[in-house]
Amino acid sequence: MRKLTYYVAATLDGYIAGPDGQYDFLPFEGEEAAAIMADFPETLPTPAHEALGIVGRAAERFDTVIMGRASYEPGLRLGWTSPYAHLKQYVVSRSLVSPDPAVTVVADPVALVRELKQQDGKGIWLCGGGKLAGALRDEIDELIIKRNPVVIGSGIPLFDGPFTPTEFAPVGTRAFDSGLAITHFSRVRA
Repeated sequence: MRKLTYYVAATLDGYIAGPDGQYDFLPFEGEEAAAIMADFPETLPTPAHEALGIVGRAAERFDTVIMGRASYEPGLRLGWTSPYAHLKQYVVSRSLVSPDPAVTVVADPVALVRELKQQDGKGIWLCGGGKLAGALRDEIDELIIKRNPVVIGSGIPLFDGPFTPTEFAPVGTRAFDSGLAITHFSRVRA
């Protein structure tokens, strides 16, 4: 069965973006960027592949991406109607009309994930945002958090939903001199 992995950057105080969706304070450089390009190349937007030197890299971990509308819109502002053309793309929205035939818009993320998990394929990447992660909390099998050494005080939380304690066990952490740590957690199922 396929797994749903919430792979996302976060601050020390648990935010994935600022109050207005800002994320430019989260650096992508140096050894951290090299590690991400080596280990998670499919999580980088297709239009950036050439500039990053990862053209033609096969999807290693994920072949599908699910994102909320707010996660999809920054790419749209850049003219990227199909930001992850190398993956099967889903955007969760009740009002968006897909501007690209390669992007499927769905209203029910739980039904979508349950259907995708029954299909053959590689992993399913939940790339954001916090409300979508909150709605999919019971479906998430793994968390991979790129924890940045910054506190922002407010913004879009890692999970935005009702109080529902959900246990994950640490699998491993890769720490960098900059203070960034990539920690992998696996869902604890009773």
